[in-house]
Amino acid sequence: MNSPRRLGALATALVAALLVTAGCTARRDDPPAPTPGAGTPSATPAPGGAVDGVSNPFGAHWDWSRYQQFAPYLRRIAGSATYEEISWCEIERTSGQPDWTGLDEIATRSRELGITLHLKIRTGVCWATGGTARYTRGAANKTESAMPTDLAAYQRFVRSVVQRYGPYGVREYAIENEVNAPSYWAGSPEDYVRLVKAAAETIRATDPQARVVDSGISSVAYGMGVADRLVRADRVPEAIAAYQAYFQRRVGTRGQQIPAVTGAEQLVKALATETNSRSLRFLAATESLLADRTVDVRQVHFYEHFSGVAPLLDYLRTTTPAGMPIQAWEVGQFWRDGDGDPAGRAAEMVKTVTLLAAGGIGEISWLPLAYNPNNAAGSEVRYGLLDPDGTEREAGRMLASLADAARGATVTPLPASVANKLYGVAFVRGGSSTLVLWSASNAPVTVPAARGGQTGAVGAPLRAAGGGGTTVTDVPVLLRADQPVDRILADLR
Repeated sequence: MNSPRRLGALATALVAALLVTAGCTARRDDPPAPTPGAGTPSATPAPGGAVDGVSNPFGAHWDWSRYQQFAPYLRRIAGSATYEEISWCEIERTSGQPDWTGLDEIATRSRELGITLHLKIRTGVCWATGGTARYTRGAANKTESAMPTDLAAYQRFVRSVVQRYGPYGVREYAIENEVNAPSYWAGSPEDYVRLVKAAAETIRATDPQARVVDSGISSVAYGMGVADRLVRADRVPEAIAAYQAYFQRRVGTRGQQIPAVTGAEQLVKALATETNSRSLRFLAATESLLADRTVDVRQVHFYEHFSGVAPLLDYLRTTTPAGMPIQAWEVGQFWRDGDGDPAGRAAEMVKTVTLLAAGGIGEISWLPLAYNPNNAAGSEVRYGLLDPDGTEREAGRMLASLADAARGATVTPLPASVANKLYGVAFVRGGSSTLVLWSASNAPVTVPAARGGQTGAVGAPLRAAGGGGTTVTDVPVLLRADQPVDRILADLR
């Protein structure tokens, strides 16, 4: 489902069209959980790899302090995956005295919700690293990470994490977060590579079924990587078009780091800034870890307009080793002072996540699940699926509808024969196919009536399709029928 070959098939079909329109709008039984706060247990054989417990690719990331408000919705997206970021410096504030209580509670509740938990292991800055933090953020005063002064001690900590949370069903461990940003990583790319190799060795020795995940380079850094690759391949017009599509909502949001670009000289200058050149170095370091298989899973972050998905998929196809799974642990909608109406923003969310799924991205976690009105930005820069009190928004209803369609199904891209008419994805379960579709142009497309056909808006109850078929516009619709995908889409008009 996640092969670069499949990524290439979708990217080839989408890149040209989406760049032109850039300005448009059975989880197995787990072993019993350790008692919270108890001593570290010995390693327990896993009930299967993490992907065995993920029957639904559409999940979310949330603030556990608001768990009670969110729990009803989270049960609607059961079968998905999420992650929790942990810090050695926070768990073991005093050397030799770890406190696992909070993380034990998160692991227990994740299992109760039927959601697979991944862990993102960071160091932080403290006695274990030496030095003083330069960046703090959030109510928890999280800091950047630094290289441990004693790699053997770091490996002992990593071993204790894997031993403790393997019995909860945790099988994927990311090392650090967005190391391209100084506010997350204080070391060099070479330091990061050394840290990942040490962690990977320990994780595999402790649980042979565990998988190592990279830090997840930031969404902006991936956009710079997309443009840089095309420039280096002497495909400058494509690089400019990809940059414009990818960053259409970002220009000016970080001063001169994401400037407007209309020509080759401007693009080369943008890629050469200190921040962006750092991002490209860390992206290259990450890809070296993918290439030598130190890392088992590629982690993607994406917060851009859905027209940026096609160039991203094209980039991933060419820079990811064959057969390596790709997961999007952070997907969202960055739109500072966004003025889109709820229906439009929900429809855009559907387009983003379905294009990623059709492109072979195996797990997609929307972030944030709910807008936090107390965030430092003072506005809803990243769009939530829920209101702060847990009330479902239209976007939340739509994602839950996608989860229902995808749970336990095979994710299938649309046939290439319809690429110039329809975008979307199909979920196939037994003899039934559920399609998420929208028009690839301003022209409506009619899908003829099919046996057992039902149709409706995403997130709304389906109704029997009329004899005239289903008219598909630029607003995504669900279509379900008791026929193969190719047959349903055979006679479009």
